[in-house]
Order: sequence, then structure tokens, then C-alpha cells
Amino acid sequence: MSETSETISVLIVDDEWMVRSMLRTIMESAPDVTVAGEAADGNTAVSMAASLRPDVVLMDIRMPHADGLTATERLTRSDHPPHVVVLTTFDLDDYVRTALRHGAVGFLLKDATADDMITAVRSAARGDAMLSPKVTRRLLRHFTEDDGRRGTRTEQRAAEARQRLGTLTAKEREVLVALGKGLSNNDIATALRMTEATAKTHISRILAKLSAANRVQAAILAHHAGLLE
Repeated sequence: MSETSETISVLIVDDEWMVRSMLRTIMESAPDVTVAGEAADGNTAVSMAASLRPDVVLMDIRMPHADGLTATERLTRSDHPPHVVVLTTFDLDDYVRTALRHGAVGFLLKDATADDMITAVRSAARGDAMLSPKVTRRLLRHFTEDDGRRGTRTEQRAAEARQRLGTLTAKEREVLVALGKGLSNNDIATALRMTEATAKTHISRILAKLSAANRVQAAILAHHAGLLE
């Protein structure tokens, strides 16, 4: 989706009206973004998404009635699934991991700048659901620390990850490392001296080969294989 010629519709989901108001103000400050609606719980979000068909849903995790995890799973299985970007404070590791499994394409810190929030929405709408390098590092650090506490960061896990990555070509591995650092498609193209279309093709093939639902899952697999250390 073009950032200049098409309007991106966004559904804001958060149980705190002040947060919704803040997000609406930020989104409406962008000329190419429009707020399709607001919801205060997961059930309402799913119903509204079915009728409004937003391009992107900004989804809080902890809400009454149906939380953001349940709503995300239902949305990604719908006939017209939107791109779900989860709003998080990164204090709930298990929730983050579940959101990934349920099909969230990105994560946005609630204390992110207005520009970062708009960029995240634009990226999600293009299907280029990147994480900023800051967010990527924090997310991967949480997985590492959690693995250490549970004793699950074993050589067996690393070997399994390396085996899955064995299906990738040398160029795809380069792209995966860049992706794991939180680079956008355009930044990957620049860094690896290829066109953005070629970068997107490589990423699509990487996700398919790794059976990864999104870029974050691919980044975590690269992390387990030791490519990002």
C-alpha cells in the first residue's frame, strides 16, 4: 500500500479511553491514515473489524470480556484478516509469545513516539511489518532471559534452528540476519544492494521455507540459531 496515494484505515482497540484518544490524535495527524473506529474490548473489536474491514488494528493485550490475544487469533482467522499490531509494554513475555502464535505482525511500545507509531501502521499496511531495532533487541533479550531461567536455551534447540535454516540460500540467510536486526524492506535492500522488490521476494521465501507466520518468528528462529549474536 502506498503511503501517499491510498488511505490506511485503522481500528484502535484499548480499554482506556485516554489511550484511545491519544492514539486517534496521533493517527489522524497523518494525511494518509484514517481512524475507522475504536473498541474497548476484544469482542467489540472483532465485530467492528468484520463490518469496517480496517487495514490495520492497533490491539491492546489486557482488556475485559475478550483480551487482545483472543481477539487477535479470531481476527487472523477471519475472512478479511487485518494486520494486527499489538500494543505492549514488554512486561508480559508469555503474552508476547502467544500474540506471535496467534498471528500478530508487529509490536508497538506504548511509549513509542508519534512518528514511530505512524511508521508502524504504514509498515503493517504494506505487509512490511517491521520491528524497530530497539524493539527487536528488547524482544529477543526477553526470549533469551526466559530461556536461561527455564534452562531451555540448549544446544538441541540451536541445532534444530540451524537445521531449519539449512533450507535457506546464502543470500536468504543474509536477508534473514538483516530482518532480525529490525530493518525494513527498504533498509534491507539498501544494505544488501538489491531492489526493494527483490528484498520482499526473499523475505516471502524465507517465511515460507521456515514455516514462520511473520517476521518476528523468523527473527526469533535466527536468534536461536546464533545468527544474531
